[in-house]
Amino acid sequence: MKRLQVFKYALMPNGEQARDMRRFAGSCRYVFNKALAMQKANHEAGHKFIGYVAMAKHLTGWRNGPDTPWLKQAPCHPLQHALKDLEKAYKNFFAKRADFPRFKRKGSGDAFRYPDPKQIKLDQANNRLFLPKLGWLRYRNSREVLGELRNVTVSQSGGKWFVSIQTQREIEQALPTTRTAIGIDVGIARFATLSDASFIAPLNSFRKHQQRLARYQRRMSRKVKFSNNWKTAKARVQRIYTRIANARKDFLHKTTTTISQNHALVCIEDLQVRKLSRSSRGNSEQHGKRVRWKSGLNRAMLDQGWGEFRRQLDYKMLWNGGMLLAVPPHHTSQTCPCCGHIAKDNRQTQAQFQCVDCGYENHADVVGAINVLARGHRVLACGESAHSGRSMKQEPTEATTQITA
Repeated sequence: MKRLQVFKYALMPNGEQARDMRRFAGSCRYVFNKALAMQKANHEAGHKFIGYVAMAKHLTGWRNGPDTPWLKQAPCHPLQHALKDLEKAYKNFFAKRADFPRFKRKGSGDAFRYPDPKQIKLDQANNRLFLPKLGWLRYRNSREVLGELRNVTVSQSGGKWFVSIQTQREIEQALPTTRTAIGIDVGIARFATLSDASFIAPLNSFRKHQQRLARYQRRMSRKVKFSNNWKTAKARVQRIYTRIANARKDFLHKTTTTISQNHALVCIEDLQVRKLSRSSRGNSEQHGKRVRWKSGLNRAMLDQGWGEFRRQLDYKMLWNGGMLLAVPPHHTSQTCPCCGHIAKDNRQTQAQFQCVDCGYENHADVVGAINVLARGHRVLACGESAHSGRSMKQEPTEATTQITA
């Protein structure tokens, strides 16, 4: 089995290298925005989409043109890859996987990529990396890079520069060390409730820093825009956002690693987070209802990182020889796992579940996790869509060897 893996490290550039990296990121941003503007103008004129090959010819003209001679100072391959990023953004838009491509702005997601491994040299023994037009860069070598190097991405976050080294290596298909199966119900009061009645408390990274973040944002709003004081205040705000993101990412990695190592089958709800967190503000003709309450709920949902939680579980279960299965989420917390009765009245409160038909009682999130696991077993056994109207009796909590194969 081929495994693609990324190893990320903090860079320690000197002053000249830091300036060059800012210039290279700016050049890639300029090429992306200029190509996007050309695509928009081309579409308005009624012409067909400009492919990468044709757009690369325009890039040659920009590099050799009198208006942008500074593009020649940047390495060619990262500029070409900026055009590939734009083409990929359009493909994702046409496939309805993402919104329409937007123009990039300075200071937001500054990055550039070296796609050719022949131009890159990695010296792990001396904690350094060679990149074209940057020379040897020192990095904080926190772990060994495994596999054959494929590409390198240099990015800036929170005022610091990082390098992401993607590798590929051939490994044997892992076999799970356990045979247990588990269902997971995600929420806000409890980040994740498991079908064995255990649960994981939420981190609420944004809520912990919300007041401090608002205070620094108010200070930034009082400064003259683009002044030195404004830039200092903005850097403080960015550091808080970076701290929030890093804490959330660390929490999710530890949680998903523990789950993937202890279970061979994990069933979760197939939640559409974008639709769930949609604003209820409405428009000028038809105003929304309970807008402030829904705004707070959306903020709390996005603070949990459910999408990233599922993404990490997906590849970590594969790495450990297990399986992740997403099932329809309809009525999981309103269906009795004992008799299969579905009713709104079954869920007495946000946390309490009591079946009005058979009297079964449990925590509502535990009931949801049990139903998610049962649906996962039924989908695997019958290959059917897990319709919530069918009886959902509890299945054995051991995964068979066919499931983990």
